[in-house]
Amino acid sequence: MRAAALYCTAGSLLLTTLAAAPAGGAAGSSVAAAELRGTRLAAERARTEGIDFGTCPAEEHAPAALRCGTVSVPLDYTRPRGKQIKLTVSRIEASHKDPHNSKRKVPRQGALVYNPGGPGASGLGFPLIGALPEWKRIAAAYDLVGYTPRGVNRSARLSCEDPKRFFTGPSQAPTYPSESYKKERITRAKAYAKGCAQRSGSGLRHYTSLNNARDLDVVRAALREDRITFMGASYGTYFGAVYATLFPSHVRRMVLDSAVNPDPGQIWYRNNLEQSAAFESRWADFREWAARHDDVYGLGDTAEKVGDSYEKARARLAAEPAGGTVGPGQLQGAFLTAGYYDDYWPGSAEALSAYLKGDPKPLVKIAGPATEAAVEAENANAVYTAVECNDAPWPTDWTVWDRDNTRLARVAPFETWDNAWTNLPCAYWPAPRQRPLDVRTGPGELAPTLILAAERDAATPYDGALELNRRLADSVLVTERDSGTHGLAGGPNECVNAYLDAYLLEGRLPERRAACAARPEPKPETPADRTRKQKLRESLKGKADQR
Repeated sequence: MRAAALYCTAGSLLLTTLAAAPAGGAAGSSVAAAELRGTRLAAERARTEGIDFGTCPAEEHAPAALRCGTVSVPLDYTRPRGKQIKLTVSRIEASHKDPHNSKRKVPRQGALVYNPGGPGASGLGFPLIGALPEWKRIAAAYDLVGYTPRGVNRSARLSCEDPKRFFTGPSQAPTYPSESYKKERITRAKAYAKGCAQRSGSGLRHYTSLNNARDLDVVRAALREDRITFMGASYGTYFGAVYATLFPSHVRRMVLDSAVNPDPGQIWYRNNLEQSAAFESRWADFREWAARHDDVYGLGDTAEKVGDSYEKARARLAAEPAGGTVGPGQLQGAFLTAGYYDDYWPGSAEALSAYLKGDPKPLVKIAGPATEAAVEAENANAVYTAVECNDAPWPTDWTVWDRDNTRLARVAPFETWDNAWTNLPCAYWPAPRQRPLDVRTGPGELAPTLILAAERDAATPYDGALELNRRLADSVLVTERDSGTHGLAGGPNECVNAYLDAYLLEGRLPERRAACAARPEPKPETPADRTRKQKLRESLKGKADQR
């Protein structure tokens, strides 16, 4: 999300499927039953065919240990023998090597399948994470499996506009947009929605969270696993929870990291409003951190003064874009990324400081359009838009959007309108909307599940983790207190990692909600620090090549 059962009868599975069907009485029930039959048929076929793993595509620059193959899934699960699309799957098999005891062979515990969220992100590179020290014990016990969801990259790539037009810079990002600017953005949103329909055709309606969950079950079957261990981050927690509701008996263990609020009334319009409100707090976190390091960056010794420095840069960029490509819109995008991840704070502060001192190069480097990645970025945005617009009803009256975002921008100006413009195509979406699934499992229906959440996460506000914890009866929530980095699993917090390892390797969860102290704050970086990090990344890639 923008901004990783022990028993289930056929009858209960059918009921949960019906809850997700479009409104329409008997017609909706008929569609749901057909989708259930289609998923079973596709899974049976996938189990028979398996996955022919071989060399990964050359452009992935994959090490030899990473193997790739494809799985066919129906575009439309009501027509399982109709048009098929291929999902690319990657895998590194369990190493069986105990990192603490070279003589001990670790038994395999199955497949750990990962989705990094989005919607629109690819998980193909996930298995490489096993080379990191924090993941070696898990990589010893599990086949690490990633894949590209439908619409992403080679998996029936979606597109809504010419990728050459995707990165348009410089652009404005008014905190309080004028009426003329709003009309301009409405026109752009309508054109984008129309482009999605024109470039993707009638299949556009089938890119949904429900179908992502069905696809995951077909991937499970193709791996020839009766049950999988699944880890989803961000948006991956939402469709992972949908999967758990639809197919609880197919889950061995499940980790939901940085949870989306799954309340059907929140998906997705309200989720995004709450996200914008939460980013205001994260923007304050960054400014307070930069103020504490005023001796390094010179942006001001209070959060207010750091904010003034940012506004000074905005005004200067509006008058003269940096490098001809970085305007206020690109500046806001770069600092939104810093709202997701603490690790980006030093580089962002350094770039802002350098720009205000007369050197625009660091800012252009972090905020300039990455034209070499335009195809992937346009694709990711197309999938994000299609899934969220298809998943649920959205307001179709502009006055509702204008009212809600105008009110919110008075108290949370940093991200509100930028988030609104990103999602506005959903007001004019040309495909039918679904009714969100009532994500919910009762006691004993789903294997005990681990939920991880940072208390100040803005991309997936903390209330979402509390709501998901309430809806999955046998789940346990582990909270990283007073921290806001998006995505906790395998990070620098040893307390969080201890809970993750205990669960994935031994099936142990705390008896009730647990908490970990915040991770250490990032420290200002020097050029030597960045060189050291680059060498570490190259070293890890070399280790992955040798596995």
